Amino acid sequence: MPKQKMQKQERSGQAAVKRSAAKQSWKAGNMLYPVPAVMVSCRRPGEKANIVTIAWAGTVCSDPAMTSISVRPERHSHDVIEETGEFVINLVNEELVRACDWCGVTSGRDHDKFKEMNLNEYVSEFMQTPAIAESPVNIYCKVVRTERLGSHDMFIGEVAGVTVDEKYMDEKGRFALEHTGLIAYSHGEYFALGKKLGKFGYSVKKSK
Repeated sequence: MPKQKMQKQERSGQAAVKRSAAKQSWKAGNMLYPVPAVMVSCRRPGEKANIVTIAWAGTVCSDPAMTSISVRPERHSHDVIEETGEFVINLVNEELVRACDWCGVTSGRDHDKFKEMNLNEYVSEFMQTPAIAESPVNIYCKVVRTERLGSHDMFIGEVAGVTVDEKYMDEKGRFALEHTGLIAYSHGEYFALGKKLGKFGYSVKKSK
């Protein structure tokens, strides 16, 4: 190949690399997506139960099992959780996604969310705060710490117990979480989880 033509191709390749590596700089913001969208239930004694939709929920510790949710102080559920020290994280599947969105844009001060979304309360042995019966997984949490962070307060909860929907148990007695149809929230939109790409540790597993 002529030297001039080779140099031209090299320059063209370098330009393509530069274009593909281009980045834009934005101001600080929350771009950690996708995240689980969950419905958090809570209740003051003697009052109706409420549901708040939370996109900022996560695992904090495995032993003891602990989770966190971040809630704006102006949300109705914030004071309920702070006063009772309890909340239930209810995982959301495709059947619950409309209720999940509605519970996020309406206030429990004005609506009975369980009633208006045709949801049923489930009271476990772990606490009197009810879970959402239609949710495939309910995680019962006791607040052990509250962090005042700015726009949101973070409630860190120790998991008191978990209930799961028996219809997702397989013939071997295993809970098939992958069959529950869980959804994810990404930059203002809801998505059904896609195809399985691998299993934890598959990148270092020796092939047989």
